[in-house]
Amino acid sequence: MIELFWLTETQMERLRPFFPKSRGKPRVDDRRVLSGIIFIQRNGLMWKHAPATYGPPKTLYNRWKRWSRMGVFATIMTELAAQAQETGIVMIDATHAKAHRTASSLAVHKGGRGRLIGRTKGGLNSKLHVLADAKGRPIRMFLSAGQTSDYIGARALLSSIPQAGALLGDRGYDADWFRNALIEMGISPCIPSRIGRKIPIPHDADLYRLRHKIENMFARLKDWRRIATRYDRCPILFLSACALAATVIYWL
Repeated sequence: MIELFWLTETQMERLRPFFPKSRGKPRVDDRRVLSGIIFIQRNGLMWKHAPATYGPPKTLYNRWKRWSRMGVFATIMTELAAQAQETGIVMIDATHAKAHRTASSLAVHKGGRGRLIGRTKGGLNSKLHVLADAKGRPIRMFLSAGQTSDYIGARALLSSIPQAGALLGDRGYDADWFRNALIEMGISPCIPSRIGRKIPIPHDADLYRLRHKIENMFARLKDWRRIATRYDRCPILFLSACALAATVIYWL
């Protein structure tokens, strides 16, 4: 016997302001459909294998695809995070998600160039770049192909970094332009120097130890099997899955 509803009525009240307005025929019960979507994402199932208690799989998938393309799930995460984030310290990091064969057929005529899947030593994968608050909770996300450098993720997330005392990042973010940009924003970079730096830049080692919180966050996100393994060809759908997981785990 599965638990039908993954979301409480209290949680639904927080989510409803972000739902698109229903036009014409009333929508199928939002709580039931969202619970079905969460069940699929957590367990890594095909949509056709959704339990009948959540309604027709086509209804679940259509809602998921439509709202993802509208940016509903990404907006929910960023807006709820903005209401409760603790940004005395912020953190930045990235992790790889292995692309399943259903997502990784990269033939150009099938649109492979737009899927944000690339080849690394670990095979075909995507890279999720995340900006997190002082507790390691995600506040912004950016998706790229797996071979993309951390610098690209840092550049994409730079304008989203809130006012903070310090930013923690590993040595993959040790770039002069990034350090200077943070300093201009009034943020102290706590980033170890690259091994190849002629003159190492010191950092606060005690403060840097807090970076394990963002690593723990990635581990929790990957408990959702459709995040640990990317099944979706469309990068928007995969990024929405990451945003939905972050919302359920951290912001509700």
